[in-house]
Amino acid sequence: MMELKTDRSIDQMRAAGRVVAHALAAARDRAAVGVSLLELDLVAREVLREAGASSPFLGYRPRFAPVPFPAVICASVNDAIVHGIPNDYRLRDGDLVSIDCGAKLAGWVGDAAVSFTVGRARPADLRLIATSEAALAAGIAAARPGNRVGDIAHAIGRVCRAAGYGIPDGFGGHGIGRSMHEEPGVPNEGPAGQGTKLRAGMVIAIEPMLIAGGTDDYACDADGWTLRTVDGSRAAHSEHTVAITAAGPRILTAL
Repeated sequence: MMELKTDRSIDQMRAAGRVVAHALAAARDRAAVGVSLLELDLVAREVLREAGASSPFLGYRPRFAPVPFPAVICASVNDAIVHGIPNDYRLRDGDLVSIDCGAKLAGWVGDAAVSFTVGRARPADLRLIATSEAALAAGIAAARPGNRVGDIAHAIGRVCRAAGYGIPDGFGGHGIGRSMHEEPGVPNEGPAGQGTKLRAGMVIAIEPMLIAGGTDDYACDADGWTLRTVDGSRAAHSEHTVAITAAGPRILTAL
């Protein structure tokens, strides 16, 4: 069920989104060659704890998952697209890392993701990350009252495809509010002018996911969570929680 948020509710979601932004920034600052993914999760946990926030990721178990998610961040490295479970893997020079994080504060949820490189970056990785950020910006620009969800999807897909990248089939953004996943779904590709009409008060998470090899195919690891490219190519993921307002899109998870 889709809930239109009041201005006060959006301000409260902004507070949750600010916690997410700080957790992502702290994890990114800690990331370096030799640092484990578990250490990045601990850094994010501490940010949430200090803010008095809880994690909508920790213990989350959708229907497809064999076990509840055991961390407060998703940490996806290189050919992992999304939903990577933090483990004792230690980052290596040139790794491409995508961190997804959520926070729940005063009953409201924020959700965002960022991709970056560790050590000496490959030019191809920098281009992939920059394109994921450009696709996110294009999707956000289309998040205006009177447009439709398909306008967001079309804007994202056009940027990704023009650069020659793949888009994982069936995965995309979502409504967000008191719960992490609400209506409507927000695809990363599709025809403009289709889908749910956007109204002031809607809040959505927009999250392009790009596959460098150009295929849309993915496989799930044995852990039941991590989605990985089938061709071994690298992936990037960018996300913001965005409120649709009469004055235009308002990013709730920016620093």
